[in-house]
Amino acid sequence: MNTIGEQVRARLPFHRRNSASLALLVFAMALTLSAFAEVGLARDGRLPLGLPVYGGGLVVLALIAYVAQAKFAPYADPLLLPLAVALNGIGLAMIYRLDLDTSKDKQAALSTGEAAKDAADAPGQLMWTFVGIALFVAAVLIMRDTNKTDAPLSFTPKTAQRYSYMMGLGAIILLVLPIAPVIGTSINGARVWIRIGGFSVQPGEFAKIMLVVFFAGYLVNKRQAMSLIGKKIGPLSLPRGRDLGPIVVMWLFCLGVLFVQTDLGTAFLFFGLFISMLYIATQRISWVMLGVGLLAAGVFIATLLPFMAHVDQRIDIWLKPGPYFDGGCVVEDKVIPVNPDTDLYKQEAARSGQALGAGLRACNQLKGKYADSAQLLKGLYSLGEGGVLGTGLGQGEPWRTPLSFSDFIFDSLGEELGLTGLMALLLIYALIMQRGMKTAIAARDPFLKLFAGGVSFVLALQVFVIVGGVTRLIPLTGLTTPFLSQGGSSLMANWILIAILVRMSHDARKPAPQAIQDEGMTQIVSTRSDDRT
Repeated sequence: MNTIGEQVRARLPFHRRNSASLALLVFAMALTLSAFAEVGLARDGRLPLGLPVYGGGLVVLALIAYVAQAKFAPYADPLLLPLAVALNGIGLAMIYRLDLDTSKDKQAALSTGEAAKDAADAPGQLMWTFVGIALFVAAVLIMRDTNKTDAPLSFTPKTAQRYSYMMGLGAIILLVLPIAPVIGTSINGARVWIRIGGFSVQPGEFAKIMLVVFFAGYLVNKRQAMSLIGKKIGPLSLPRGRDLGPIVVMWLFCLGVLFVQTDLGTAFLFFGLFISMLYIATQRISWVMLGVGLLAAGVFIATLLPFMAHVDQRIDIWLKPGPYFDGGCVVEDKVIPVNPDTDLYKQEAARSGQALGAGLRACNQLKGKYADSAQLLKGLYSLGEGGVLGTGLGQGEPWRTPLSFSDFIFDSLGEELGLTGLMALLLIYALIMQRGMKTAIAARDPFLKLFAGGVSFVLALQVFVIVGGVTRLIPLTGLTTPFLSQGGSSLMANWILIAILVRMSHDARKPAPQAIQDEGMTQIVSTRSDDRT
């Protein structure tokens, strides 16, 4: 009986789908141009002046990416590139809309202090889009076919298996860099950034790629031992004690990231990635249950440590955000509001002569811990304002939510596109993951199966963590929404992930090598001499 992978490969269209990819890419670009046009028409009654620059620039970059894929990976999955371009284009259009400060409502809110000046940067996002697609093209050019390893600058996905432990070491170095005293910096309470000159880089975005390679290389060698059953407790088949070492090490590693960088999202992402790849390798649900239990235990330990107040605050705000709206102060396990409507806030503003930051200063006078849930609640209000169909691009007020262009861009899109638009965006993410998992199933090599599955899961987990956070399904974290949020590190890393999936899908979908000669009758030649007379 054929395996699932062989059944999937038997149904794959072993021919080039470049025309289908181009048609889908044209639709994605038309969607992006329509988004830019709607922003201008809704706000000013005419097409926006930035349409030729932003829309035209993205069209040129997308066509360059298509040409590179069609030439060097012609059998690649036709959906991956158009789906990524659609997400990138919609995110760029939303950032462009937030970058425009000409709205009368926004100007009035800025003058009265109801809204803060944000840092939406559409030209910068267009520049990072150029860099990201350039890295996509470079990755497709460098990663050649698995049967052409002698080409110049050749580095196939299979080649990465030889450097899996080196990749793991590189990932650890990248994760440690933000705690370095000179280049490491803390933004919004999480120390996950390094500053080089005038640029801020989040090395964890690139570390996730290296960790996928390391996990795939490690698990492909250890999957047999880790599939053995140790003890059965009820319906669960627990692994042997000697095989628990890797998951315990990964648990301690994620706890270290959580303790040092105070970043709950990164710890969720890395530990979830390891557990999901472990399940792909062993197909045992007991590993998943054990991993979830260890993750919950790690978060519980973090809430008990005094130097992890940032994580404890995020969980408390998640559970009861109301008292923290516009400022709350925790004094002896009691939340005292210090928002602009309270006497404490007004007294501190009058004493110092400055209203900005009066709630924080009042909390310091009370010797308590300050926290603010306004960002989370305003994002939820934006989702409610959007309803089912949304207010329309350019017609809402997403700028009222802090960081509406980065951490909360999903809520900004929800206000103007509605629940219908958000479901379409989530469907695009689901399609990328589905095509990646299909590539993993069809791959002929065990390492490539784990590699493609890990790349698909890392995108899915990142979307789940950030979308779950901004919708209050789980505690809010500082991860970015792939391709949508403003930021160069995330955009570059995610375009590299798409390039890896494109290359591996090309290898999985291309026809198998044909025999040199046709099958048929072959002549048998004997070298023994006939001694009969």
